[in-house]
Amino acid sequence: MKRLAPLALALAVATANALPAFAQEKVLNLYSSRHYQTDDALYANFTRQTGIKVNRIEANEDALLERLKNEGARSPADVLVTVDAGRLWRAEQLGLFQPVSSKALMERIPGELRHPDGLWFAFSVRARPIFYLKGSVDPKQIRDYEDLADPKWKGKVCIRSSSNMYNLSLMSSMIAGVGPVKAEEWAKGVVANFARSPKGGDTDQLKAVAAGECQVAIANTYYYVRLMKSAKPEERAVAEKVGVIFPNQSGRGTHVNISGAGVLKNAPHRDNAVKFLEYLASNEAQSYFANGNNEYPAVGKVQGNRELASLGDFRKDSLNVSVLGKNQAAAQQTYDRAGWK
Repeated sequence: MKRLAPLALALAVATANALPAFAQEKVLNLYSSRHYQTDDALYANFTRQTGIKVNRIEANEDALLERLKNEGARSPADVLVTVDAGRLWRAEQLGLFQPVSSKALMERIPGELRHPDGLWFAFSVRARPIFYLKGSVDPKQIRDYEDLADPKWKGKVCIRSSSNMYNLSLMSSMIAGVGPVKAEEWAKGVVANFARSPKGGDTDQLKAVAAGECQVAIANTYYYVRLMKSAKPEERAVAEKVGVIFPNQSGRGTHVNISGAGVLKNAPHRDNAVKFLEYLASNEAQSYFANGNNEYPAVGKVQGNRELASLGDFRKDSLNVSVLGKNQAAAQQTYDRAGWK
């Protein structure tokens, strides 16, 4: 290979750096905290459609945010994908996103499922309803989240720790929905009804209900559907013993959260990044979320996932999910005062 003289090399580098965006390499650098193998097909399909190669780095949310802070303006990352509006809010507070103005995204993604300034967009939805032990609980006795604070459920409630992001977002929605005073009263009432100290993940709560360790629990639907579809008979048996209640159907609706993404402030392949977000909002990509990880699509209804569809339609809380992040600190303080560990 012929070596260039220093001046010629400098000119070559300058010319390459001056190339317009359309002439730059067809690459997308993705930082993702989603750890689902089914997402491989989602990204592979994007490459097939566009010819844009996806380079992916996966880690937990805190590690990715720290990495992006350390990389600063030199970061190679184009898009951050993460779960929970609270985590997107944390990235937003660090100034990591840039606004995106896309007609396709504005038309496809409902207003309550995207940042008001276009900093990030939801691409899948996670409902967080109430689950109960069939044969021991009459589901008609539980209509709202607020019912779980009733003393009649003393010693019968299982749920994760207060520091879990899913529960922080749930409390954030409660604060917005009923106000901080009533939200704290609810938290104190639920704590008084704990069957055990909070521990484990959502699947552990469902298994505890099935085992009779508690009568009711709060968990995300995709964990439940995962048990329904499991290849392990003992896990399917758990799902068969547990029923689901979508609460607050006569009021604000069932709390929902999201998995979402935004274009990073220093994205070196911005055009490719916007194309990627628009692809995630497409019907084809939406079916990957519903069928691959049992999440509700952000656009349209469930197609092809029989088990998820079997849970039925329900009224979702129409609160803009950006509020879940804004109320996050207040949510943790509320839990702390209530003694929710």
